[in-house]
Amino acid sequence: MPTFAPYIIVGIFLWVCVLKSGIHATLAGIIVALSIPLRTKNVSDHSPAISLEHKLHPWVAYGILPIFAFANAGIPLKGFSLDMLRHPITMGIALGLFFGKQIGIMTMTIIGVSIKKCALPKGVTWKQFYAMSLLTGIGFTMSLFIGNLAFDNAHNKIFIRLGVIFGSLLSGIAGYILLKKTCPNKD
Repeated sequence: MPTFAPYIIVGIFLWVCVLKSGIHATLAGIIVALSIPLRTKNVSDHSPAISLEHKLHPWVAYGILPIFAFANAGIPLKGFSLDMLRHPITMGIALGLFFGKQIGIMTMTIIGVSIKKCALPKGVTWKQFYAMSLLTGIGFTMSLFIGNLAFDNAHNKIFIRLGVIFGSLLSGIAGYILLKKTCPNKD
């Protein structure tokens, strides 16, 4: 079992130095990551890089990444109200992501399967496929891009962002719940 203390100590020191130098501090993370060995002398041991990746994954996937995405979404918390969620642009984008994507995917898949141009993957039920189509409503970069093209007024940008986040959350939660109900438990 590799110890990560030296990498953490050097990483924090390097991060502070790079930050103080005026260079973007994320470069320190890249430098530290490149210094962690990918292989060990004993082939049966896990590499330090792989071990660290597995230890950090839950923290990054369920904590750091969502906070990073929300913080960079550009939604000011000052002046925010729940009425903003009922704005026509917010609702239109949110409902478009939630309903539009699943309707389009399910319709085209049903047509494709019925005319025998495609088939569902082996072992996948229609309910499972529908749950996956719900997940396609999760959007961010492209949804924001299209929203900004459609509504060029700077005042509308907050409603575009809220719509994308609201629609993505709705799609993600609904898809997750349905997948949990329709997929066999592998425990």
